[in-house]
Amino acid sequence: MKLIDRMKTSPPALTALAGSMLLSSLGVSIATVALPALARDFSASVSDARWVVLAYLVSATVAIVLAGRFGDLFGHRRVLVAGLVVFTAASVLCAAAPTLAILIAGRAVQGMGGAILMALPVSLIRETVPKERTGSAMGLLGTMSAIGTALGPSVGGMLVSGLSWRAAFAALAAAGVLALGVAIVTIPRTAAAAPRPDARMDARMDWPGAALLAATLILYALATAGGKAGPMPGTTLLLPAAALALALFVIVEARSAVPLVPVSILRDRATATALATSLLVATVMMSTLVVGPFYLAFGLGLDEALVGLVMAVGPVTAAVSGIVAGRVTDRFGTRPVLAAGLVEMILGLVCLAFLPRLVGVAGYVASLIVLTPGFQLFLAANNTSVMAAARNEQRGLLSGLLGLSRNLGFMSGASVMATLFATALGPKDLAATAPATVAGAFTTTFLFAAGLSLMALALAFFGRPAAQESVEAA
Repeated sequence: MKLIDRMKTSPPALTALAGSMLLSSLGVSIATVALPALARDFSASVSDARWVVLAYLVSATVAIVLAGRFGDLFGHRRVLVAGLVVFTAASVLCAAAPTLAILIAGRAVQGMGGAILMALPVSLIRETVPKERTGSAMGLLGTMSAIGTALGPSVGGMLVSGLSWRAAFAALAAAGVLALGVAIVTIPRTAAAAPRPDARMDARMDWPGAALLAATLILYALATAGGKAGPMPGTTLLLPAAALALALFVIVEARSAVPLVPVSILRDRATATALATSLLVATVMMSTLVVGPFYLAFGLGLDEALVGLVMAVGPVTAAVSGIVAGRVTDRFGTRPVLAAGLVEMILGLVCLAFLPRLVGVAGYVASLIVLTPGFQLFLAANNTSVMAAARNEQRGLLSGLLGLSRNLGFMSGASVMATLFATALGPKDLAATAPATVAGAFTTTFLFAAGLSLMALALAFFGRPAAQESVEAA
């Protein structure tokens, strides 16, 4: 028993999970700075080159629920190790890719591995730390995700400028090998649960449901990405097609003996509320990444280097505040911390809407410093509330659904918030638009984002049972 306790509090095991989360976020961010070099080396258009980033995001979004389900079926540790192998092998393929098409294919495979690295660390937390430290562990995972987002552009930029874009993917492969070794050595092998009479049925995979979910997410991802892969129909056809695939998915899941996503999970008020608020908050946070650079460049007149420096404030603040957010969640419980995080986000978004117009770059930086810790408080409390109450056989699925809601929010934010900003700007070319007009569009966008956060707060307040007040009560 003492040995089990030592395993559950093993810092090396938690380090392996944190490293996996870091690797998944690096997989997204490190490639962004390589796009100009890729377009040059492969004589490709910007539209074609950006699929090096989009392929990873779309693939990860499609695979993340399946990754969690595979963890429930075959063991969370085993699937995480498999994810590290897939991610590392795909990174090698990307580094050696002779054509842009092969590179994009490699990135799609890498995204499948990345989906596992996003989902499984969350579900493994309960096997590596005591329940009373769940919030702190969730905060650490959030911190590592933020660090990966912050490090990717800077590390990738140095590798691309000093060596080549291939060096960036080679670095991911080397980091994958290191993370794989640490995971194999440190993550404990938990005893298998006693077989149940229905074990064979539970071990079946809902392939029709998986296919329909994949179709839904691919159609939605293509629509929100605003791009085409060959002769794809326009967004006006993609969104209705995604809605139809989603309706068919719900029908199939309701009739399936072993559904990929049991309808009972989505009917649970606390779980449904957690997923909905996660989607709304991710939509809001993505707006700082897709709209912020345009305002900094065309509203405040910063050059590219200064834009990058100001944009780094958000991930750096997230890295600093993530662990603190987890400890606060352990100390005060999920419900009050969740509310506090959303209130701080609303305040930060209102500041972002007005302060930069009043005091310039200093106002923008100050707003990010207010906004980002609120997001980390929400993330730690929301993830903790879901995973602390999860049944053992559904931990992987629920962690996958949390990742799915976050990724859908990111895609929605990249589409909806950018469209709102563009609409508020008007039909003129951005470079010819007056800074005051850019500032007005920026204010409109972030007041709308504050409204979405207020909606998330209302959902969190009225949608969660009062009994689910703390991690200890779960």
